[in-house]
Amino acid sequence: MAGERILVAKVGLDGHDRGIKVVARILRDAGFEVVYTGLFQTPETVAAAAVDEDVDAIGLSMLSGAHMTLAPMVVEEVRKRGIDIPVILGGIVPDHDLEALAGFGINTVLTPGASAEEIAERVRAAVHANENA
Repeated sequence: MAGERILVAKVGLDGHDRGIKVVARILRDAGFEVVYTGLFQTPETVAAAAVDEDVDAIGLSMLSGAHMTLAPMVVEEVRKRGIDIPVILGGIVPDHDLEALAGFGINTVLTPGASAEEIAERVRAAVHANENA
């Protein structure tokens, strides 16, 4: 099934956007409708955009090391607004943080080296698992 809508965002002060632009293009080429919010977003602006855009998932890109603080804040803001959609994290994330991130509500984590096919498959799986929950 194509046509899933995903919002991709850079949260916090991380100004590195080349990777998220590549991921946005990968998802678009895989049939997703992609909404990119740009750099320097807050958890509140990401959650508000997710509601406004009626997306099926949120993809966060974090290279700054702030994933343990900012990613859970995005999940919290999304849930405060009454939507239960997957939040997917991509970027530099140490293996020892994966379990805690899952506990905070992060659906899946994609790290450097993920192929285009893996990115599209895992995002689509997260969306469909949420639809069937």
